Parts: sequence; structure tokens; C-alpha cells
Amino acid sequence: MLVFAASDKGGTGRSVTSANIAYRRALGGDDVCYLDFDFGSPTAAAVFDVPGSLRGVETGGLHSYLQGTTVEPHRVDVWAESEHDVLRSRPTGAGQLVLVPGDRSGGEFTTNPATVRRCAELFLRLEEEFDIILVDLSAGRSYAVDMVLEATAREEFDALRVRWLVFHRWTRQHIIAAHGLVFGERGVVAGGVARGHEADRLRSAIRFVRAAVPDPESALFAHVPPPQAAWLRRCDQDLKELAAQLDIGVTKVLGSVPLEPVLQWREQLITDEDALTSRVANVRTRDALKRLAEALSGEKAWEPL
Repeated sequence: MLVFAASDKGGTGRSVTSANIAYRRALGGDDVCYLDFDFGSPTAAAVFDVPGSLRGVETGGLHSYLQGTTVEPHRVDVWAESEHDVLRSRPTGAGQLVLVPGDRSGGEFTTNPATVRRCAELFLRLEEEFDIILVDLSAGRSYAVDMVLEATAREEFDALRVRWLVFHRWTRQHIIAAHGLVFGERGVVAGGVARGHEADRLRSAIRFVRAAVPDPESALFAHVPPPQAAWLRRCDQDLKELAAQLDIGVTKVLGSVPLEPVLQWREQLITDEDALTSRVANVRTRDALKRLAEALSGEKAWEPL
């Protein structure tokens, strides 16, 4: 399965949620490869606590590979190289968890037919080796988004399961932006169709993920003044109505991640130990991330709408 993680804005929780999904799927026994296609800010290694590549690798990263200066991009075995206490050894029954970082000195770059060909070849090679390839894309309608739309329009991808997760925070601005990224005049659907994708098939491969969603009824808001609580409930209802109007309502949502204080301070994996032993993270957050990881392959969640 090839999964693209996209967002119109930065700060949506795209990278940290995607990393947690990858971690959960690997814990469940899947072989998972995480590609850091956030070319302007290749920092996915920080979420996995991998030293030496926190801002990408010096040479041989995805930038180098896609631009043809290295034959194969550098790989990081997260279980072997992470400094995270829980990730230092591969748990019994876990699958591979591999990170392919970008180059430290890299940035956004324009693409050409050779770049697109190398991109497609990389996806197809990894698809033979891994159960899930999760591609963390640069925010917005970036060169990275255009490149993967071009690469996956090739007929070799017709038989593959390709899915898109579009992340947004639970605010008016982010909901509007997420709609524009997917359905706008220059959005993912229009861009994909222009490159040869079938519109209905592409739409059916897209689901939305709501991140940092406050729950007015949760313990976090138990002590707010009554007027503020009423305002929060009203805002929440307004946002639900807006999302429905913009065609990103509940039927197109793969899952939601609640507002989590830990993730507001530090982008990290939420482990069982964090939620159950040290209790620095909320169990609701851990459970939401587990459900997201499971829904990635749940047929019911991906039925045509």
C-alpha cells in the first residue's frame, strides 16, 4: 500500500500523526517504510528520535536520489538507530520500520521527466519490499505533490492500492484550506486528472484526518467558565457544519486526533508507555492513533462515497 500524507498548511500534525501511524503499523507486524518528501523541512527523523539525521542526512538522501546524484537513497533502521527508550530494540512480532530521510542541505526543487521516473521506480521497488510505504509530502500544492501525482499516473500503478490522507487542524481556516488543496481549481484532484488519473478513483482514494481536535466535554475543559464552554460547543458545531458544506464532512474523515498537550510541546511518538505507565500522554490520544492506523487498511473506511 502506498500512502501519501498531505496538508495545505504547516502545523497540521501531518508529520507527527503519519509517524505515529507508521509506528503503530510496524508494531502490528507490517513492514513499513517512511519517506520524508517534505523537501523544504526534512525533519521526520526528529519524531523517531534518530540522531545524526534530525534535519536530514549530509549526503545520499532523497534529494540526491531524485536528482540523480546517488543510485539509492540512504535508509535508517528506526529500531536499530533510534535513541527513544521504547524504540531501541525491535519488539517481538514487529515488522520493519525504515525511514528514508531527505538531504540536510536540500530544499524544494522543480521536477523533470527523469525525476518523475526515479520517483516512480523508487515507489515500485519499495512496494515489493514493504507492506506500507508512507510518503510525508511538503505542505501545499508543492513540487512534491505534483511529482507523486505524475509518477502514480503511470499504468504500473493501476494495480496498486494508493491512498491519500489530507491533514488539517480543527479550525475554520484549516478546513477551508484542506478543501482547497483537494477540490480547488489547482488542487490534488484537478492536478491528478490533468496528469491522467481517473477523477472518481482519485477522489475515492482521499480521506481527511482532523488533528488537534478539542473536545468541549473532555477533562481538559472541565474547569473552564460556563460561557467559554458554551462558546466552544458552538464553535465545534459550526466547524462540523462548515466541513459538511465543503464536502469534507464525517463520511470522508478517516479519523480524528484529540488535542494532546504532549504533542503541543513536542512532536513525538505516543507509545503505550506514555499513555499507560508514565501517563504523560492521554489514553484517548493513543487510542485515536491506533484506530487511525487500523483504518488505513479497513475496507469499510475506504468504500466509494
